[in-house]
Amino acid sequence: MQLNHVANRIVAGHLELVVEFFKSQLGFRVMRRTADDVWLRQGEATVDLQFSESATAPMTGDKHNSHVSFLSQDPEQDLNRHARWFRSRGQNAVVGSWSDREFYLDVPDVFVDFAIEAMRPELADYSNTAD
Repeated sequence: MQLNHVANRIVAGHLELVVEFFKSQLGFRVMRRTADDVWLRQGEATVDLQFSESATAPMTGDKHNSHVSFLSQDPEQDLNRHARWFRSRGQNAVVGSWSDREFYLDVPDVFVDFAIEAMRPELADYSNTAD
C-alpha cells in the first residue's frame, strides 16, 4: 500500500475558511471537492490533506499533539502571522510551543482534533536516527 492522504475534521460551517487559508497562505490547491469534504495538495507533494466538516465539538486538552506539520525557517513568526490571518476573520487563534524550534497554531472553534505545527528544518533531518 502507498500513503495517499491524511484526513482531519473541522467544525461544520468552516470548510470555506479552511480552504481559503490553505490556498492563500500556504499555496495549496484543491484536488477534489464534495459537499462536506475537500482534498488539498501543496506543490509537488504526493500526500494530500483532506478536511471533513464534522458536527463533533472541538477537543480540548492535548489536541495539539495531533497536527499537520510544516517546515519553516522562522516557525514562531510564521504561525503568529497565520494566527493574525484567522483573527482578522473573527476566529480565536492560539500559538503555543514545545521548544524554541517547534510551535503550533490552534484555531479552537475551527479545528476539531488537530493543530498546525511549524518546526525548524533541522528537526526533519532523520539521517542519524535508528530504524
